[in-house]
Amino acid sequence: MASTITNGATKAESQLGQILKSGGNAVNILKPGDLVSAKLIRRSKKGAFFDLGSFGTGIAYAGEMINAQEAVKNLKPGDATTVKIVDSENEDGYVEISLRDVGRQKAWQEVKDFKESGEILTIKVAGANSGGLMTDVSQLKAFLPVSQLSSEHFPKVDDGDKAKILEELKKFVGQELKVKVIDVNPRSNKLILSERETVSENIKELLEKYKAGDVVDGLISGVADFGAFLQFADNPKIEGLIHISELSHRLVENPKEVVKVGDAVKAKITEIKDGRVSLSLKALQGNPWDAVENKYKVGETHSGTVLRFNPYGAFISLDADITGLIHVSEFGGVEEMKKKIEQGKSYDFTVDQVKSAEKRIILKLKK
Repeated sequence: MASTITNGATKAESQLGQILKSGGNAVNILKPGDLVSAKLIRRSKKGAFFDLGSFGTGIAYAGEMINAQEAVKNLKPGDATTVKIVDSENEDGYVEISLRDVGRQKAWQEVKDFKESGEILTIKVAGANSGGLMTDVSQLKAFLPVSQLSSEHFPKVDDGDKAKILEELKKFVGQELKVKVIDVNPRSNKLILSERETVSENIKELLEKYKAGDVVDGLISGVADFGAFLQFADNPKIEGLIHISELSHRLVENPKEVVKVGDAVKAKITEIKDGRVSLSLKALQGNPWDAVENKYKVGETHSGTVLRFNPYGAFISLDADITGLIHVSEFGGVEEMKKKIEQGKSYDFTVDQVKSAEKRIILKLKK
């Protein structure tokens, strides 16, 4: 117990000494993990000694010097570098320091500064996978997701095939792109970049003449599994997204069922936010659900084609615009349902419920 008190007193005296050396500024007390400037004094078998200014003398022990040899091999007495505090005063009376992780820590701080300042960086693409592009920033591995590519570079693959997307992305390897840092997490080694953010300011300016509710002419410039891209006819630099749910009032399995690249269409702007434009085709189409209760009445029998299954039942195409649902409980389970009805085949169904406001028709298999 006595030795613990003595060590505690020594630490307190050391911290008091640091305060006095720094003119009474208690903020300058060293803490493990702090980065401070240091000048090499000399090397010895024990390690290397550094002048830490008002903080006293620091030591990097021989083992530490071996691990950090890349960081210190060219240092001469009097040369300055940055060190990390391990202990504000060790058992030898020195400030124990480390140089091994300083470079990496400084690199993470640098990319954090890039994120906060919004600085536009030029990167060279080093590799690609189906999810995006790989590169380095400040000697740290960084990733540019497909979703963060500009509309110009986004791989507009018709069927969303990952192999085809990868082939398109591989074309960027070796090329330079302008990006911004949008996410930094040293603990998980996550460094995420965005090309889209570098063009958003210019796009925001171009979008000032448009507002939600406007109807625009455009060309379908790309089709993906989640929707279609529309390039404005009067301003080709602007490209908006028509989400798959906004292509038609009917259930759309694949956007290619509705549009293809090169189609000239009119679309309604539903939202403009952060330089992104959301559009709708179905907003300009008559809503078939407005008259559905006149066409499909409870108790009537209608022929329908099985579109697809899900854990809750099956979607049934009643006509080009209206899709109904037969619940799995009608069969007792998914496997039993698939034995009774097959995808792509037509059957007679009885209308059980019609909920036009919810765009829902509940069906039963006619017995």
